[in-house]
Parts: sequence; structure tokens; C-alpha cells
Amino acid sequence: MKMMIASDIHGSAVYCSKMLEAYKKEKADRLLLLGDILYHGPRNDLPEGYAPKEVIAMLNPMKKELLCVRGNCDTEVDQMVLEFPILADYCYLVLDGVNIFATHGHVYDPHHLPPLKDGDILLNGHTHIPACEEIPDMNGGTYRYLNPGSVSIPKEDSAHSYMIFEDGTFVWKNLDGEEYMTWKTDSRC
Repeated sequence: MKMMIASDIHGSAVYCSKMLEAYKKEKADRLLLLGDILYHGPRNDLPEGYAPKEVIAMLNPMKKELLCVRGNCDTEVDQMVLEFPILADYCYLVLDGVNIFATHGHVYDPHHLPPLKDGDILLNGHTHIPACEEIPDMNGGTYRYLNPGSVSIPKEDSAHSYMIFEDGTFVWKNLDGEEYMTWKTDSRC
């Protein structure tokens, strides 16, 4: 299965459109959204092309292809207009034998871990900063912390970006589809 992973659209129709163009080019089977879909939040400036109603119109027709978790800016009001579930705090995925705990990052993050086993992956959005880190846990094991960055409001000079997971490999790409980081699940970041 080929999975595209993206986060932090924050209501930008401009960047949502670019993300969906990338999704079509990638020919991924599913799109996993790691939260903050419609609202920009009180700490962020309005993203370019802020138009939540347009984002709704772009995403609702794709409802059968989307998996989503709730971001700190996602609310029950957002769920009322979106035709796919967005209010779960996390989802647990097993892809190609890899255990992935996917969440936005405001509840569970590297400083407040969910229950992970040695070698599991914690997949977050929220920070708007791409990441691929091996982190020791309190029990002597390690887990991987991965973050695709942000579709619409990247931080720390990172690209507007997403990730692809296929055949045990995560690839970070900018919205033009150019790779800038890769990690195989059997290697170091």
C-alpha cells in the first residue's frame, strides 16, 4: 500500500489544492491527514489562500480515500461540515509490518508518549517542522519520531511538504514532488 501523509492545511485552499495535485501524481492508495484541516489557529497568521469552505469542497469528494486524526485546531463544528471522521485523537496503523501511532502531536508527542513498543513509530504533525529522529524511551528501547512538516505553514525554513510511505520507506517531499529526506524502516534516519 502506498500512503501519502500530510498535516496542517489550516484552511489554505491554495496549498490544499497543491497537496491534492501531489496526491494524484503520487497515485497513493490513501491520504492520511494529521490534523488542523480548516482553521488557522490563534498562534498562526492566515495562510495564503485561506478559504476553509473551498478546502471542504475539495476534501469531501475524497472522503473514501482519507484517514484523519484530530488536530488542536479541529472541532466538532468542523466535523459538522466534513463528510469523513476527523475527531479521533490517534489512529494505530500496521503498514508493511511497521507499527505506527499516528496523532497530531498536541496530546501525544516525544515528551508525552503513547504506549509504544521498541521500534514503533510515533507519527506527528503539529510542529510544522519535518522530523526523522530515533529517540530512546524510558524502558531502554527506542522509537522513531516522524513528522511530515506542514502543507501550508512550514516553520524553521522548511518546505511546504508531505510524506510518502511505501514498501517500508518514508520519503519527505515538497509540494512539487521533490524528495528531500528518506528513511527506510530498517535503517537510521
